Amino acid sequence: MTKKLLLSSVFGPFGVDDAFGHKENLMELFHNQVTKAQGIASLRFHHRSFGLYFLAENVRAPVTVLDFPSRNDFERELKRQRYDAVGISFIVPNFLKAKEMARLVRQHQPEAQILLGGHGAAIEGIENLIDCDHVVRGEGIRWLRQYLGEDPHAPIHHPTLISAEHKRLFGIPTPGACGLLVPGVGCVNGCRFCATSHFFGRTYTPFFASGHALFEQLCRMSNELGTQEFFVMDENFLKDKTRAQELLSCMEENHRPFSFAVFSSAETIEAFGVENLARLGVFFLWIGAESKHETYDKNKGRNLQALIRNLRDHGIAVLVSGILFLEHHRPDTISQDIDYLIDLQGVFTQFMMFTPLPGTQLYKQYKRQNRIDFDLPFEQWHGQHLLNFHHPHFTRAQATQWLQEAFQQEFDRNSSSVYRMTETYLRGYETLASLGNRDPWLRHRSHQMLDRAQELRILLPTLRHFAHDELERARINTLEARFDATLGSLDPTSRALQLAAFGIANAHALRCRFRRDLDQPRFSRTRYRWPSPMHRWQQSLESLAAGLRKPSEQPIG
Repeated sequence: MTKKLLLSSVFGPFGVDDAFGHKENLMELFHNQVTKAQGIASLRFHHRSFGLYFLAENVRAPVTVLDFPSRNDFERELKRQRYDAVGISFIVPNFLKAKEMARLVRQHQPEAQILLGGHGAAIEGIENLIDCDHVVRGEGIRWLRQYLGEDPHAPIHHPTLISAEHKRLFGIPTPGACGLLVPGVGCVNGCRFCATSHFFGRTYTPFFASGHALFEQLCRMSNELGTQEFFVMDENFLKDKTRAQELLSCMEENHRPFSFAVFSSAETIEAFGVENLARLGVFFLWIGAESKHETYDKNKGRNLQALIRNLRDHGIAVLVSGILFLEHHRPDTISQDIDYLIDLQGVFTQFMMFTPLPGTQLYKQYKRQNRIDFDLPFEQWHGQHLLNFHHPHFTRAQATQWLQEAFQQEFDRNSSSVYRMTETYLRGYETLASLGNRDPWLRHRSHQMLDRAQELRILLPTLRHFAHDELERARINTLEARFDATLGSLDPTSRALQLAAFGIANAHALRCRFRRDLDQPRFSRTRYRWPSPMHRWQQSLESLAAGLRKPSEQPIG
């Protein structure tokens, strides 16, 4: 008999103080970890729980996916449909939510098996902390297929998904869909603090072996979604240089100019080349700078400031990620690292607390040294409020204050990320337009960059009105003059859009004066391979008819 599966993310609400979580754990990546000090100028959007959809797409069994349900939504589903197994995906800070969901499964469907997955499954002894039947660590598609008695080595089918939804700037909905591409999972760099690398065994598992296969997948998703823009969820997509170059060749030969947001490292960027990144259509890049003094092989001996400047010159908005409260950090040295990260002049800067997470080398080391603070509940192990280990030079309260001040200093000195992103895309247009004089492909890339710059240009009056300080206001005025000199004045339609955007932003700012600007991700229920209602009625009638037959009329065999 075919097993029926329920796969679910943990329940909301998020970012509130309740029995299951804290207000600091927002379900918005940038607003929680990157632009959190930038107020109304913070970038706002939500991501789906992508792994659940990959699992559902790659088995033959009937599956229901609940993404960001409420507790009542989850309980209602348990009451309305019987399942053979319930999978719960969670991260460490959502431990209590996963535990409560497992309790609800045992209460309403005691015969169903409970499967725990996601990064929370790395918690030591999780099978004794949460009532469950199986704990799934690492890449879960092959495990789930084997659990269901299916071929674990069958080809992996990539679902068509939107990367981000409910995208807003200043409360203004931002246009355009961005698809999701997952070329593979894991990372071979194996940085000692990286939960993702360790979760996948410090190896890389490709879902696509060649650039040609990636290209075909991109064409299919582009046609379905009506977009050429994709977020590449891969720890170091360009590490396989041959695959990336083959993808670029396919794009150029078939004139399909897809654009990408990617993760990468300094070593990989230098090997691939910044101009090649522009040719590939990279418009956003997340790079781990980590620390000036604690360098990893990926950064060793490289001038990150010059590299980031070059990337921005080519229209690539760089997110610089850094770590605070490393072993060598004292009040003087942590100040040096904060200055170093700010002076890299990224478009975005992420400051994360050094956090030994279960499964990592760092966790094992700190546990041996008895440095982990197990009195701090898992709900606080998210790296944006309290240290989860004993640091010799910072108390919990001091660490929280330093983190807040780092974000504030970055905003004070570099102005809003929206301003920086707008300036970067204009700068990229100027560079690519010059290179495009001798290269038709880069000429087309310059037109794409121009479209990005012109979209954000609409926000300049709003940016100026809500400017953080006089320094940012002066920078915006200079940027507007550059736009006028380079591209001429805006047409009447664009000016009308500027007025509309300004009005929406002011209305949003007024609402935020009276209530907390807290967005909850949208709940969705997706069913895979379930019989249609008509088919279920037919099955019910056939079962009823079979029950009414005389014994001699029962089918044989």
